Amino acid sequence: MMDAAQRAAPTDHGDAELFAAFTISATVWLLIATAIGVLLSFKFPYPDLATNPYLSFGRLRAIHTNGTFYGFASVALTGVGLYVTARSSGIALWGKGYAWAALWCYNIAAVLGAITLDLGINNGDQEYREWVWWVAIFFVAAVVLSAIAIVGTIAKRTERYIYISNWYIVGAYIFTTILAVTSAIPFYQHGLGQVAVQGFYMHNAVGMWFTFLALGAIYYALPKLLNRPIYSYALGVLGFWTNLVFYPIIGAHHFEFTPIPWWFQTLAIVFSVGMLVPVFAGTGNFVLTIRGRWERVRRSMALPFIVVGIAYYFLGSSQGTIEALRSLQSIWHLTSYTVGHSHATMYGFITFVAWGCIYGLLPKATGKEPSSLAAGLHFWLATIGVTIYVIALSIGGTIQGLNWAQGDPFITSVESAAPYWMARSIGGTMMFVAHLLFAYNVYLMTFARRKPNPGAIGAAPA
Repeated sequence: MMDAAQRAAPTDHGDAELFAAFTISATVWLLIATAIGVLLSFKFPYPDLATNPYLSFGRLRAIHTNGTFYGFASVALTGVGLYVTARSSGIALWGKGYAWAALWCYNIAAVLGAITLDLGINNGDQEYREWVWWVAIFFVAAVVLSAIAIVGTIAKRTERYIYISNWYIVGAYIFTTILAVTSAIPFYQHGLGQVAVQGFYMHNAVGMWFTFLALGAIYYALPKLLNRPIYSYALGVLGFWTNLVFYPIIGAHHFEFTPIPWWFQTLAIVFSVGMLVPVFAGTGNFVLTIRGRWERVRRSMALPFIVVGIAYYFLGSSQGTIEALRSLQSIWHLTSYTVGHSHATMYGFITFVAWGCIYGLLPKATGKEPSSLAAGLHFWLATIGVTIYVIALSIGGTIQGLNWAQGDPFITSVESAAPYWMARSIGGTMMFVAHLLFAYNVYLMTFARRKPNPGAIGAAPA
């Protein structure tokens, strides 16, 4: 079978407009959410900074996480997913009206969510689901509408087989539906049932929504930009099914040493170790696809982002497995270490993959090239920034946990972590500057009137 990522049929103009619109919207939310994140980071070393209730940590933190998750990452990856689905199916996107409606619903949800959270209107302390139901319903509508467009396109594909990218993309929508329904059942929303469901929701929002969409994007963009087939279709299928087997249960490892049944905690740890199977399968598949083409990676604007994303996928996921072990969880839980881990995965993996796919595919859709200088600065500022961020919080969090374990006064852990919080702020500022450069390149790839550059080094047909 010819690799679907190797097709070079002309891009439908409507698909290009849709891809550009999703990217522009995601970029706006990236700037808003991460500007708030930078402010929050400085509140740790400078606790008297911005003490107005509307700028309080409790309100802004939820706006930052929800804006990043549902305003930026979901919109960016949905835009990539819609484009990839159409290209790998060999036809123009079916049901563009559904996709445009999904974009509107995503943005309505993000706007209403930011406003209500800042006014103190929220769903309580349920991390990543702080939006009240009448805000969340717009996000649910966006997911359903984009799913209709994606499934409809795959159903009308020109080839018998469904390309591996679409396995992951459709899998994200199927499991997210299960996730949403389960987390909304009222019967479980109290006591230990709520704790168990929260672990299920919180972890799978990352692992079964963002991770599946990002892996689906890599399985298309990587072979496309390298101009060679993916190394192993079988490894892709292995990664898909083992993700489905191991990932859903591991959210409980966030609640070790709690009244949740000990056997359930142990099962989550075992399945966390089992997650090494899909992580090794996926990472190995991608590295073997790149093997022998590192010069092409070096000369490309897009591929370095995807390579860093793959590296952080391996490192962040392996870190999650290690962190699940009780001996280490007793030190790291509730410290800054877990914040560093979440940024290694959501930023180092998910965000870098989204950027790489946008840099690699959007110019071929719109016919407009980004600035190579801005892309290079974006890459290095973001890479160095997130690495400083993760290392600083990993060290600072470990010291915090050790202080607590040996019974030191709480203020001792605060004083110990303070220098590392400052390093986090520096890394976060570098990351935000990188986002400004990305926004400039998005402008060049969409709004700017600029002659296309079909001879760009590393370019490949869309």
